[in-house]
Amino acid sequence: MIPAHTHGSPSSGVGSDLIALLPVLVAIAVYLAATAIGRQRGRSWPWFRAVFWVAGVLAAAAGFIGPLAAAAHESFVAHMAAHLLVGMAAPLLLVLSAPMTLALRTLSVDPARRLSWLLRSPLARVLTHPVVAAALNVGGLWVLYRTPLYELMQRDVLVHLLVMLHVLAAGYLYTYALVGIDPSPHRSGFVMRSVVLVSSLAAHGILAKLLYAHPPPGVPVADAHTGARLMFTGGDAVDFVLIVLLCAEWYRATGRRLEATTTTMSVVRRTATGARGGSRRTKGAS
Repeated sequence: MIPAHTHGSPSSGVGSDLIALLPVLVAIAVYLAATAIGRQRGRSWPWFRAVFWVAGVLAAAAGFIGPLAAAAHESFVAHMAAHLLVGMAAPLLLVLSAPMTLALRTLSVDPARRLSWLLRSPLARVLTHPVVAAALNVGGLWVLYRTPLYELMQRDVLVHLLVMLHVLAAGYLYTYALVGIDPSPHRSGFVMRSVVLVSSLAAHGILAKLLYAHPPPGVPVADAHTGARLMFTGGDAVDFVLIVLLCAEWYRATGRRLEATTTTMSVVRRTATGARGGSRRTKGAS
């Protein structure tokens, strides 16, 4: 078993949790305040997106503070549960809450323009490319579990915090790149996103099976087996939701194109019919 790092006295642990809880409360309060400002301006915001945001923030917070976060330092199963919450469930919920869209609707003109410029910047284009986002997300997990990094994060508080922040950020970028609700002026095509999603699902599953067969150093075999199964089944559940969302978006886009094509063909037929009718009337008059 990997020795867990110590947090000092119980009172200091409670105090650090209270400090870590502050950004969680701020994130929830800012989002809800933005929805209230929008309503005052006559722009309603779907209530379920606010629910997604609150649930996503709380899911992410569970990996940093609270009993699950504390247990993750000693139990590989608890660590894997925290990973699924922070790296998969929370990013999905946060992306579905469309925070950038809400910000663009709430901010004044100048801050909204700066945010819009940031979303269109070359850095954003690179980070939100599906291949790059998948490399940061799934590739980061391979680095975590197949190098000494996992053992290091269990021993060092700062490394643990940085790894969890990376898991959250990489998971958000990956989910946004595939099924983002927020506007993206350079979102990749459906074929590209589908290939990346299927490849990532396979890489995630292979890693889970590898963890089952070859646990990280210091992890008991029984914990490794339970954690690997949790990673495999939990990851598949979230990936299934991503597949449904991507297919639904693809279906809607295809439907709009078919509708536009049908409308264009109807206009062409009516125009051609009118032209033939006018030609017949002209011949009859002559």
